[in-house]
Amino acid sequence: MKRKIIIILVFTFIGFSSCQKLEIEKDTPKCIENLINDFDKEQTCESGVSVKKYTFQEKTVYVFDPGTCGADMTSTVIDFDCNSLGFLGGISGNTEINGENFSNATFESTTWKR
Repeated sequence: MKRKIIIILVFTFIGFSSCQKLEIEKDTPKCIENLINDFDKEQTCESGVSVKKYTFQEKTVYVFDPGTCGADMTSTVIDFDCNSLGFLGGISGNTEINGENFSNATFESTTWKR
């Protein structure tokens, strides 16, 4: 009987740990959720990894920030329909998307963070 209980507990633990669901902001487009799931799997940094939502050029955009563990890393800017608009940062320190400085963007919320 004890052995049965231990086996059930082990399988229950494995089941819950293998289906870890990320805490993504409610009402996030499904394609952005899918990109966040992929992004989380690809990142090596443990701190600073996030996806933040902004209003930029009158549209909702998401900035995928890879964190702070490397130099010259870029943050990808994705629109509401999952189209890549460009990159911020990097070795050149890029600050423009579609010819406009991204400092003109308005922060809305943190969609996901590690």
